[in-house]
Amino acid sequence: MSAQAQLVEKVTDPVEWVNPLVGTDSKHSLSNGNTYPAIALPWGMNFWVPQTGKMGDGWIYTYSADKIRGFKQTHQPSPWMNDYGQFSIMPLTGKVRFKEDERASWFSHKSEIVKPYYYSVYLADHNITTEIAPTERAARFRFTFPQTDSAFVVVDAFDKGSYVKIIPAENKIIGYTTKNSGGVPDNFKNYFVLIFDKPFTYNATWHNTSLQNNLEAKENHAGAIIGFKTKRGERVNVRVASSFISPEQAELNLKEIGNDDFETVKNKGKAAWNKELSRVSAEGGTVDQMRTFYSCLYRSLLFPRKFYEIDANGKVMHYSPYNGEVRPGYMFTDTGFWDTFRALFPFLNLMYPSLNAQIQEGLANAYKEGGWLPEWASPGLRNVMIGSNSASIVADAYLKGVRGQDIKTLYEAVLKNTQNEGPLTAVGRAGVKYYNELGYVPYDVKINENAARTLEYAYADFAIYQLAKALNRPKKEINLFAKRSQNYRNLFDPETGLMRGKNQNGKFQAPFNPFKWGDAFTEGNSWHYTWSVFHDVQGLINLMGGKKQFVAKLDTVFALPPIYDESYYRAVIHEIREMQIANMGQYAHGNQPIQHMIYLYNYAGAPWKAQYWVRETMNRMYTPNPDGYIGDEDNGQTSAWYVFSAMGFYPVCPATDQYVMGAPLFKKISLHLENGKKIEINAPANNPENKYINNLTLNGKPYTKNWLSHAELIKGAVLNFDMTATPNTQRGTKTEDFPYSFSKATRK
Repeated sequence: MSAQAQLVEKVTDPVEWVNPLVGTDSKHSLSNGNTYPAIALPWGMNFWVPQTGKMGDGWIYTYSADKIRGFKQTHQPSPWMNDYGQFSIMPLTGKVRFKEDERASWFSHKSEIVKPYYYSVYLADHNITTEIAPTERAARFRFTFPQTDSAFVVVDAFDKGSYVKIIPAENKIIGYTTKNSGGVPDNFKNYFVLIFDKPFTYNATWHNTSLQNNLEAKENHAGAIIGFKTKRGERVNVRVASSFISPEQAELNLKEIGNDDFETVKNKGKAAWNKELSRVSAEGGTVDQMRTFYSCLYRSLLFPRKFYEIDANGKVMHYSPYNGEVRPGYMFTDTGFWDTFRALFPFLNLMYPSLNAQIQEGLANAYKEGGWLPEWASPGLRNVMIGSNSASIVADAYLKGVRGQDIKTLYEAVLKNTQNEGPLTAVGRAGVKYYNELGYVPYDVKINENAARTLEYAYADFAIYQLAKALNRPKKEINLFAKRSQNYRNLFDPETGLMRGKNQNGKFQAPFNPFKWGDAFTEGNSWHYTWSVFHDVQGLINLMGGKKQFVAKLDTVFALPPIYDESYYRAVIHEIREMQIANMGQYAHGNQPIQHMIYLYNYAGAPWKAQYWVRETMNRMYTPNPDGYIGDEDNGQTSAWYVFSAMGFYPVCPATDQYVMGAPLFKKISLHLENGKKIEINAPANNPENKYINNLTLNGKPYTKNWLSHAELIKGAVLNFDMTATPNTQRGTKTEDFPYSFSKATRK
């Protein structure tokens, strides 16, 4: 069979191409994604996951595990952040067992069906098949039991304070869990309700390690067990929902299921996924490429999650993870802007702008309720990562036409960050006084990752500069942020041609090892962070001595051996190991700081090198298998990189209008925009060898630029790529073809 015959012509049922197990073959020391199979609807408030790890283990589900301890409602954005609002359900047969190791059952991936909208597994020790079909805030479970007079279901509300109550007359269990890993007010609870379609013949509760003959338990660790007799093949159905607002709201959230039976909920879930996934139609790729693409698209549509609920009057309400009150309006959570400002949020602005309008409104609510914009929310403020990247999230949305948000409040919030340190190091700007006075955060003032902070603040200031112009702010204010956007220059070391920490006295830190991870940088080294000048690549080119030297420096990233100095961490962190084993030199695609770097060749007249390395990265760093990522997937960011790159362009600098060119992966991709327009990307000659752009037409006219305009694309566009096996070293080499740089745009 020829390679051509193996290509997938058209995808009509995209959700069936998704593999939620991609990235699950991970562990603490090496991440191939650090994902879990999220059985959920797009951006759903609640996800469900088969739980193979112990209670409290962030690695909820690992592909190498062979036992399931329960089926857990989860809100976990990553294993490093861990979970909140979690409880689990586990069916069993035989004697009563409620401790997680005792109730656990062997399972096999061979008897497991995993889809975004449906999960099924055979629990071998109990001879039970469990099935799950989710809605946004509820789910239907279906347990198929053997013939037995001792069939049970355990509800585990977990430790750190929980409550359960069995109501036999209504075949119901209610309760709450308070288990969390931070970022919640003191009154935080996740209230749950389960309604069975079969009366209970056995009822018991347990707390900590002891079984109680009671219908109610409130303890550090509480749970319930109900039981009944079953016939062979008998199906017991359970409807379950939860709420962060109240027990009554949990019951209301059950209305998402209403009278729908299991198959109806399952089919509605499938339709919901297909609706969103069909917005991007890929054609003419291999089976593996299609599976990888739609699996990445699925991951791009999970976070940030909806953290709002619909009250009895149909009004949007939310429990505030910032002040503990129930307030009107939208709220979203579980995203880290340090990761997702790069590609995930630009993807939402292109394909799902009305959703991002709601997210922006939620950000304004977060500021009003907590006094700060979150940089990493889960569900409230978390003290992790660096930067002031909420500025990019706010600016890019507004500049790309997202409306409906309270932009006045959001701009006020963004400005507050530029003047203040926050209540947590990761909120506001750590070292802001130094930054505003000296133009950088010094290396020797006990503020960690100072060079990375400086570079990210400078980019954030550029985003504010762009937004300030759009909002017609005073000229003095606009000029201030224009000036601060150039602070990256203060850390450029002409001796090494790299970014380097600088002491308070103006001298560079010494000794300097550009291969040292952490220290002045964040989860990377100088070879990674030197490129974090998204908004002024031409300025960086000038500092490096010109285009030739710049291209040579980019080439060096791939040519260097993957050496490293891990002394700052006192151990080899997984991000280092992932770079080391990838066989791409110092290019560390497994973490975010360098993910835009490949596209920078376009700014120096060597776009064919970007085309080569983009295809290499897609081919080598992504597969549709359980080990399918390199490094943490990170809330859709690493997936959105692939989705954009497969389309042939990438948002190097959010808060500008431009996407920088790579080269498309498929023979055709169609983007069905929210405004009813369509972007058609045709590359009929695409194949593994033809990775280079020979020529391109946009709407029938020759197009030589190395970038595409967002404003033009959303009017509807047809891009026709002529792909070849040899690079066209003449196309895209003229200065007028290069993407936006602040230095170029403001040059008099």
